[in-house]
Amino acid sequence: MQRIIDLYKDWCGQEPAKTERLAGAGSNRAYYRLYNSDGSTTIGCIGTSKEENHAFITLSRHFCTLGLPVPEVLAVSRDELCYIQQDLGSTSLFDAISTGRQAGGQYNETERELLRKTVKLLPRIQFEGARGMDFSVCYPQPDFDETGVMFDLNYFKYCFLKPSGTDFHELRLENDFRQLARDLTSEPSSTFLYRDFQARNIMVNEVPQQKSLKTPLGSAASLVEETSNLKPQLYFIDFQGGRRGPYYYDLASFLWQASARYPDELRSELIEVYYNEAGRYAKMPTREVFDSRLRLFVFFRQLQVLGAYGYRGYFERKPHFLQSIPFAIDNLSHLLTDDLPYPHLLDVLRRMVAAQTCRLQVRIFSFSYKKGIPQDESGNGGGYVFDCRGTNNPGRYEQYKHLTGLDQPVIQFLEDDGEILHFLDSVYTLADKHIQRYIDRGFTSLMFSFGCTGGQHRSVYSAQHLAEHIRQRFPMVKVQLCHRELRVRS
Repeated sequence: MQRIIDLYKDWCGQEPAKTERLAGAGSNRAYYRLYNSDGSTTIGCIGTSKEENHAFITLSRHFCTLGLPVPEVLAVSRDELCYIQQDLGSTSLFDAISTGRQAGGQYNETERELLRKTVKLLPRIQFEGARGMDFSVCYPQPDFDETGVMFDLNYFKYCFLKPSGTDFHELRLENDFRQLARDLTSEPSSTFLYRDFQARNIMVNEVPQQKSLKTPLGSAASLVEETSNLKPQLYFIDFQGGRRGPYYYDLASFLWQASARYPDELRSELIEVYYNEAGRYAKMPTREVFDSRLRLFVFFRQLQVLGAYGYRGYFERKPHFLQSIPFAIDNLSHLLTDDLPYPHLLDVLRRMVAAQTCRLQVRIFSFSYKKGIPQDESGNGGGYVFDCRGTNNPGRYEQYKHLTGLDQPVIQFLEDDGEILHFLDSVYTLADKHIQRYIDRGFTSLMFSFGCTGGQHRSVYSAQHLAEHIRQRFPMVKVQLCHRELRVRS
């Protein structure tokens, strides 16, 4: 962070009065809100890739020259690993339409108008933004091509398909991937492909329309400019992964964003808005051709998204991405029609979707052997019962007697001792294979029970951690957890 502070001082003439780390999402870039002594703010960024930062800085300057709604870059370090940009506030479109999203896609008129405005603005950055652009600065590549498509498809294969346990024929799948890549890149393109056009990357705020902030904040000129001609406006951010490519891609990304759950009638309206607006910039194909190409990119985009969710969720254990998987699977399920010319890929995806949309319910109990093994209310006769009494018992020590396996001192005791960790490693391996088998066979109920002497420490810890493991590993599975002797259910 010191590098950002030094850059700010060089640009503004003084250190920021306060710095605030902003929450990140899928990026490794670190963002900070920098406060001036007069209350004005800017955003500082520290990146790990000079090429990625160079792309953002160059594209931002190009778009600003064209008058497009993007944040202005105000200062850049010599190595381009740090820069300061205009602060567009904290309200993204994702936040602004949260009411409709949380209502399962029931968007009110204010939210719908924001969506219409967003889709109407998209052709500006795609068509106008491409005018005079040096695509060679784009990172990691200047064009949307077959190589890039194959990278994304293999990302899906290795980060989502393989971890899901779905069987496939490697060569047949590769052949279908290559055909899909050829189909996606079959038409020449001269527009700017944003690549990450989603509601989180659109800011909704009141900021100066004439936003030439080359004068350091705090000066008389900048203060006059900041307080005049304010209007609510949409701004685009995080376009550093953009490149030359087909405009269908961004529309597919936005309208089929996994968690948005746009109803079909709203999605159709927004497609119409986009098609008509894009027609102002270029001769568009017929609606039949447009809709067919768009559907192909929607199909590809769902595979790409699942690859990203698999990596960020299964491997990096980020809950936001795990929670989005069911919505992406639902989007994909509506696209698997026989007219797609990728027979093995379709077969694999149908089996994967069927497994991911399972109705398996896993019930997990902790209990005391003194009070008997929990009864299986499903009528299936019970499942696995694990005896935790072979591991070190914190209940033998006075300081832990009145605590449980949910309390940090007990958790620390058990994990420092280590026996229970080895015990659970074996449980996880067995549980993963059994759950996947139940999913594949369409079963609906499975039960795991952990017992110890009092049902308070070791069994509680074990049941809690198995539940967390399953929820991360199999987000489509419904998990019910009961600590019987504690009278706790979740």
